[in-house]
Amino acid sequence: MHFSTDNVFIHVQDYSVSGEHFDLLLDKELQLLKTHPQPSLEKLPSYYESEDYISHTDAKRSLFEKIYHFIKRKAIRDKVKLITKLQPQKGTLLDIGAGTGDFLSEAKNQSWSITGIEPSSKAKAIAVSKGVHFADALEALENHSFDVITMWHVLEHVPDLEKQIKELKRLLKPMGTIIIAVPNYKSFDAQHYGKFWAAYDVPRHLWHFSKTSIEKLFARENMQLVKILPMVFDSFYVSLLSEKYKTGTMNFVQGFWTGLRSNLKAKQNREFSSHIYVIKNTEN
Repeated sequence: MHFSTDNVFIHVQDYSVSGEHFDLLLDKELQLLKTHPQPSLEKLPSYYESEDYISHTDAKRSLFEKIYHFIKRKAIRDKVKLITKLQPQKGTLLDIGAGTGDFLSEAKNQSWSITGIEPSSKAKAIAVSKGVHFADALEALENHSFDVITMWHVLEHVPDLEKQIKELKRLLKPMGTIIIAVPNYKSFDAQHYGKFWAAYDVPRHLWHFSKTSIEKLFARENMQLVKILPMVFDSFYVSLLSEKYKTGTMNFVQGFWTGLRSNLKAKQNREFSSHIYVIKNTEN
């Protein structure tokens, strides 16, 4: 995908690790933003080397982390409920970016046959202790071997977006389901916080999606977007972090109020802070 450096959408900063500055470039046709410059594959892991990178730890050191993990427990139950509703007979499940394995562990307890992919050795070790099975790499997995493939806030981290979507197509069974969860840069909280919006999370987030971009990218591989669901808790979590980046303090009252306003606005315009996209393989 070609992005012109003239199409700068916004200038943003990495507030959590490096302090470096980046541009977000806009593909007008896809309504997709790209982080520029993107770190090399060799340098990219260094941007994750922070004790505050919350999805790679089960720590509950602060009130914020305790709240995060409390909400995470409910979200995991809701995620397993969703995939079981879409696939009542259950079957094979691949979770890419499995983190510390709580989602796959819960799915396994509910009789799904699970496989995970996770690049972080620290997170993977925690997941293995919970009984989660991992594959070494996507390329090692057989064609058309999964009923459901999930990527919970992972697609935005993938360096080669088009290659990743082709791999999802290859691994999915005919009439199988892909579930993608990503932030939405067209949400109220994104517009409210601007360059301080925590869900830009550059350069760990290499891509920034809209509903249009998800639909068009997957349509290129003959996959159909069939449902969009809101992630209502994300607006609160992101707004709290955004308050910290903007003001230097995690203002719980202001963050909660902005998160609430974002959800109220989204009930009207359907632009939530994050969305879950349900995508079907339309080829038999």
